[in-house]
Amino acid sequence: MSAPNKSYDPVEVEALKPEEIERMRDEALAAFAAAGDLDELAQAKTAHTGGTSPLALANREIGALPPQAKADAGKRVGMARGAVNKALAARQAELEAERDARVLVEEAVDVTLPYDRVPAGARHPLTTFMERVEDVFVAMGYEVAEGPEVEAEWFNFDALNFEPDHPARAMQDTFFVAGPKKTESGVVLRTHTSPVQVRSMLDREPPLYVVCPGRVYRTDELDATHTPVFHQIELLAIDEGLTMADLKGTIEHMVHSLFGEGLTTRLRPNYFPFTEPSAELDMQCYVCRGESVGNPERPCRTCSSEGWIELGGCGMVNPRVLVAAGIDPERYSGFAFGFGIERMLMFRHNVEDMRDMVEGDVRFTRPFGMEI
Repeated sequence: MSAPNKSYDPVEVEALKPEEIERMRDEALAAFAAAGDLDELAQAKTAHTGGTSPLALANREIGALPPQAKADAGKRVGMARGAVNKALAARQAELEAERDARVLVEEAVDVTLPYDRVPAGARHPLTTFMERVEDVFVAMGYEVAEGPEVEAEWFNFDALNFEPDHPARAMQDTFFVAGPKKTESGVVLRTHTSPVQVRSMLDREPPLYVVCPGRVYRTDELDATHTPVFHQIELLAIDEGLTMADLKGTIEHMVHSLFGEGLTTRLRPNYFPFTEPSAELDMQCYVCRGESVGNPERPCRTCSSEGWIELGGCGMVNPRVLVAAGIDPERYSGFAFGFGIERMLMFRHNVEDMRDMVEGDVRFTRPFGMEI
């Protein structure tokens, strides 16, 4: 067995030479000084103080030295590692101080600002306009009536004189929740607020004067003038002796209240299953008042220079609808009409794209103002 190698000189180990230890130390100090932020410093820390760093590998070489050589080599490596750790701590404290100072500036909150600098929210114009229409009829003695949006097919179609093969029942127009069964009506998302009128006739005794606002659903594509979810408001009056003259007078009062005095209205013959006779309701353009018709020098965007704006459908309640609701058509008559709130809002405020009403952007609602 050979004796221990007591003449082994540690400087002959390349990693433990004094100049090598100084080089490793200086490289680490330079890397820490060059780190511009805490992320870069973390990378430099791993490279120069981690388990595979040059100084860590050199420290492992000490264990293979003879006892009398370990002290000198360990002292050199220990002093170098101490200097590296001290420089690392100092640079980390410096970068953390810079980060904290920057955060204080960039994320500062001025608590002395007035509390009311944030603009108040605004109610959606569809809501406020629908309530304004309701107020017009409540002032005339009408009652506001509401009903479910998921409705039995009987209320939505059958009671309103829609034949079983009517096109409106097709999947292209109606959202069906459940199909009809042998003894039960189907279930749909209501396509109009007319089912509320049927429910009102079933729940109340004539005379009956109700206005029915609400959300309705149809399988339309969302574009500038259509939306699959929109709002309607319908009117129903049931009493003895009501005629088309009463209908036209009620309509004119609504138009004057919402768009201004002096506007005329007209009725154009049409067909609806639940009214007979039926008509389309037009009002005189409230912007040009008909002066743009045939006048290319004064075109009107609101009515397209036609002089009239279509509002919706109306007519006398079909006797079959009265019978379905248990009302004697020989004693009572009634009238009804309805229109879309979105289209009315577009006319009244020159809204060009119906999608603006449903996107929830406060920049659309805020110009209408805050109404309580």
